[in-house]
Amino acid sequence: MPGYVPDNWLMTFNDAQLEALVLEALAYNTDLAVASARIEQAAGYARLAGSYIYPTVNLLARGGGKGGDSSGVSGVAVFASWELDIWGRARSEREAGSQLYQAAVFDAEYARQSIAAMVAKSWILAVEARLQRALADEIVRSSEQSLKLADDRLRVGKGDEYDLTLAQANTESFRDAARQLALGYEQALRALETLLGRYPAAVVEVATGLPAMPPPVPAGLPSELLERRPDVIAAQRKVASAFHRVAEAKAARLPKIALTAGVQNISSDLFVLKEQSSPIFSLGANLTAPIFNGWALAAQVDIRTAEQRLAAAEYGRVGIRAFGEVEAALSAGFAADEREVILARAVASNARTVELAQVRLNVGSGDLRAVLQQSIALYAARTALLRVQSERRVQRVNLHLALGGSFDPRPTEDEKTKTGDAGTSELAQVKPTVQ
Repeated sequence: MPGYVPDNWLMTFNDAQLEALVLEALAYNTDLAVASARIEQAAGYARLAGSYIYPTVNLLARGGGKGGDSSGVSGVAVFASWELDIWGRARSEREAGSQLYQAAVFDAEYARQSIAAMVAKSWILAVEARLQRALADEIVRSSEQSLKLADDRLRVGKGDEYDLTLAQANTESFRDAARQLALGYEQALRALETLLGRYPAAVVEVATGLPAMPPPVPAGLPSELLERRPDVIAAQRKVASAFHRVAEAKAARLPKIALTAGVQNISSDLFVLKEQSSPIFSLGANLTAPIFNGWALAAQVDIRTAEQRLAAAEYGRVGIRAFGEVEAALSAGFAADEREVILARAVASNARTVELAQVRLNVGSGDLRAVLQQSIALYAARTALLRVQSERRVQRVNLHLALGGSFDPRPTEDEKTKTGDAGTSELAQVKPTVQ
């Protein structure tokens, strides 16, 4: 599953380069390599826990003749033992391991979703940083032209030194802002390269425009969408595992009954063994019951019970966090939508004000200070508008991560069978099925 993103939320941004970068990150990100190793570890523990419900068979072979270890005894024996899982201890251990393995799988899927979201947000912020830097460079050039104009007006006697020094101060301030934005752009690139596993070997080519804004959020999203979040499912699996661990610990206090069987063939070259049929077959049973162990088994039950309460509390915490993340993303997204409309009007008004201030300066009814002040106001409005446009896209990514995918529920197994997964894209993937 390392090359996939759940369903089609990523494609709603209509940015092929972004999709390619996400796939690259899912293939080479080091954090996902750790998650993959944890799945393998959990699978091993699950197989180990499941092995206890089967019989154990061991082979013993010995050579002791004149050419062996001089003991005089040689032979081969096969012994088998099978614990009767009357109280369900082995079955509980197997189920606990299976649930932990599934939890690891869903934790890894949530890690993939998180990496995909981080790459998308880093890409958006990198594009914004590039656009902010270009905007700063533009205002620096405009400020330098105003500085030259102030200097020319002072030389011909139409201006004064105050206008010149004000233009100089504004120009240096804009140059400093441009340098800071250039540094921010470089840092955004480094962050993106780190997520992609490229750093420090390659440079990412950033787009010249923000990705397209996805369609509006549909009204009345069902809260059931949160049930598909991988971290929520993983927390639920951990609760189930903890319940089985308690059952296992309680069953460990009860007697163990095991069936045993064996077959052996022993011979000697140095002395005569007691006459008997060979090979020898044996069949029996044994019972082991704990009598006193320093209250270790009782303590184990207490520990597992506390772990069960801890897992249940963590499940509740994850659920509350999921609702909080959805609400935060929705409210921030709606606020950004409204702010974009307001700031777009502010940019238009400030641009018109700059034009009028420039006209008044040209006809001699205004001064350079008004032009500079309105230029600063226009730059601030354009910067704020660009920031809000980027924030809208970032919050949409946060919303998809909080919902565990797109706004549509994932198809059931019956629906997928009927449709044959027709139209499923390369990036689409339903919730993994864990054996």
